[in-house]
This record gives sequence, C-alpha cells and structure tokens, in this order.
Amino acid sequence: MANVVNKALDGIRVIDMTVWFQGPVAAQYLGDFGAEVIKLERPQGGDQARGVRSIKSLEIGDWNQYFLVINRNKKSMAVDLKKPGGKEIVYRLVAESDVFLSNLAPSMLDAWGLSYDELKAIKPDLIYATNTGYGRYGEINRPSFDMTVQAITGIMARLGEPGQPPIYLGMGSGDAYGGIMSALGIVLALLQRKRTGKGQRLDASLYGAQLFLAAPMLQAYLAGNQSAALQSSRKQVANPLWNLYPTRGKWVFVCEPNADERFAALCRALDVPQLAADTRFANAAERAAHNEALIEAIEAATLARDDAALLAAFAREGIVASPVNNLADVVRDEQAWRNGYFMKTYCEEVQREVDVRGLPVTLSKTPGEIQTLGPQLGQDTELLMMDLLGYEWEQIEALKAQGAIL
Repeated sequence: MANVVNKALDGIRVIDMTVWFQGPVAAQYLGDFGAEVIKLERPQGGDQARGVRSIKSLEIGDWNQYFLVINRNKKSMAVDLKKPGGKEIVYRLVAESDVFLSNLAPSMLDAWGLSYDELKAIKPDLIYATNTGYGRYGEINRPSFDMTVQAITGIMARLGEPGQPPIYLGMGSGDAYGGIMSALGIVLALLQRKRTGKGQRLDASLYGAQLFLAAPMLQAYLAGNQSAALQSSRKQVANPLWNLYPTRGKWVFVCEPNADERFAALCRALDVPQLAADTRFANAAERAAHNEALIEAIEAATLARDDAALLAAFAREGIVASPVNNLADVVRDEQAWRNGYFMKTYCEEVQREVDVRGLPVTLSKTPGEIQTLGPQLGQDTELLMMDLLGYEWEQIEALKAQGAIL
C-alpha cells in the first residue's frame, strides 16, 4: 500500500474571495501546501483574470496562463451576493471554514455584509485576511496596481541611470511579494489560533509589501544615507568589484568586496597584471577614489571575452559572478527544474501537459504539489452545497432559478 503524504496545511479550508494577482497568489500558496481553497466568484464572468489573453500586450499562447496558474489547486463556487439566497450560502460556508481571504475594497465587503465583525459572529475563531492597496489605516483609499504602488514607494525613482526616466521593476514583483506576505500572515494567525483558540484579523497591503521589498535601500535612507534614494550609474559605483560589466555576449554581474586579495584575484582572472601594479588601485581606499578609472579598465578587459570564457576564468579564481540571463535561459536551467521552481502539469483547457511556475519552498516531510490548474467557473458549486453545506437538490434548483448561483 502506498504511503499517503500529508500536506502542511491539510484540514485547513480557505474562502478565496480575491481577483487579479496578489490575493489569488496568496491563496495559491496555501493550496499548494494542502489547504482546501474555495474560490468564491460572481456568476457573471467570475474573476476578471479569466478573460486575460495577454500580459502587458504580450500574447500568452493558447491557454490562459495568467488565471490558471495562480488559481491552481482551487475549487470554484459561483454565487451572487446581491441575491438573498447567495449571501446565506456564503454565511454557511464561513461557518465551515478557517480562513476568509479577500482583496476587494473593505467598503464593498461591508456593504455585502462580509465585514470582520459580521463574519466573526458566525465563526468566532475565523482568520479574516485582507489585501488592501495601502493598508487599513490612513487617508489613501483608491484602487491600486503593482505599478502605481511601486511608483509611490521610491523603488522606481532610484532605478535607471541618473537623469533617465524611472524604471518599473516589472513582473508584478510587488503583487507576488504581497501574496507571500499575505500567506505568511495567514499561517502565523493559524498557528496562534492553534495555541489560543482565537481567530484574528490581518491585512497584507500592496504598499507594505513593496516597502519591505525596498528594505535595504529604504533602511539606509532612514539611517541618514540620503544617496540611497538616488539613481546611481554603474560607471560610478564606489566599489568597482561589485558591479555590472559587458562582454562580447551577455552582461555579467560581479559581486566581490573591495579587498586587496579579491582585487588581485580579479586581475588574475582578467589577465591584466598592469591593473594589479597600478598605484591608483593599490588598496581599497585608492580603488574607491579612482573608481571611474578602474571601472573603465575592467570593462575594457571584460569586453575582450565572451561571457562563458569570462565566467570560467572567474570560477578558477573563486570570484562570485553570474551572467545576466534572459527568460529563455532561465526556463532551460536544470537547477530550477531540479528544485521544483518549474514544473509540468496537465492543462484541461488545451488537453496537454504544460510548463508552469512551480513552488518557491521545498519541505522534506510535507512537500507541496500542483494537482490541478485553475477551475472552471462554478464547477464545484453544487457538490460543495450538498456535501459541505447541507443543501438539498430542490433548494439548489430554486437558488439557480433565482440567479443566486450559476
């Protein structure tokens, strides 16, 4: 008999009332590690991401990768909260669940009778999690997107060369990071509930997540280093041994401290003994004082080689460096596949196996997995209503007739 491997979050039921990215990906992390995630959607089209066929004007192929991947390992219930019968379904579902997660506006949840106080009255130990744009407190109350929040955090302002336009970090980094923060908060609240028997309310905002993403430079600025807020040129970095350099092929990032022995190793790798002998670069202080000249000299040497030859020379000297890969390079990286950062799974939409983003965390005893990609709209409504919520078939038929469910 095969051993059954339990998941870390087996037995936890999550109501996922989220749309687009941050909220759905938070619930996705929970589902990956065993939580039963029930995506609660409106019957009229469901999550808006179901209609996405391109990402930032880039076609995404013949299947909806945007929706299906971040809504994997979930069930779907389609319920119209504007109908009296619909609200009752949600209340019954709350009574049977551990977590309520939403990234909809708190004012909208209040209007629908889904505030923390109202749901806590139904399920006193409920974990009530929200993903607001800018946090629960303060005067900012407007729609938020990864780009708009990144713009106000200062991240964009310090990216790019001095005098050039700010650069968007891209890839929905704040949304993805915010999803991790939300999932972490939920797991912490569940742990505390296990100890005390009490639920609680939590919020993981997009603004807070992006400020945390900017933590190294932001903390430096808080400590008085005002230059941390400014754009900086790679041709003027204080430590030329920690910098980006071009080659005949890819760019390469070198990460070494400005120490004499590491500079000597760099000179050997580049086969430039004249640099090692140059009095302008004799010690760390001199290298920092003549940083622009040293960067120019190192760049001349790196441009004489392709990236593979340069990285091989660096490896022989124990110099830490990496090529600047593009996405095509990354998806061919055996290291990523071996660690489960990319996976293959079956996609019902196109009836074939597809490549997907995998799991960022590996657990030796309770590993996560991808069982299914995102569900069809309302595919589990009837079964959950009967088996979990105790509705009779006649009641379900009546609710369908009222338009309360799909």
